[in-house]
Amino acid sequence: MIPSPCIDVCQIEATSGLCQGCGRTLAEIAAWSAADDEQRQAILAAVAARRANSGELFPA
Repeated sequence: MIPSPCIDVCQIEATSGLCQGCGRTLAEIAAWSAADDEQRQAILAAVAARRANSGELFPA
């Protein structure tokens, strides 16, 4: 199983609706525990795309 990207900085940014720690939406966070590796990989790909498009929200 692919481990959670959670880094224990669980704060949802009001305007984007994304966790400031891991970059996931609330729906993605909620779905994670029941997701298989294919679904988890899709979530991680979405997070990576968000980071590439919004560097100011998610500093490296």
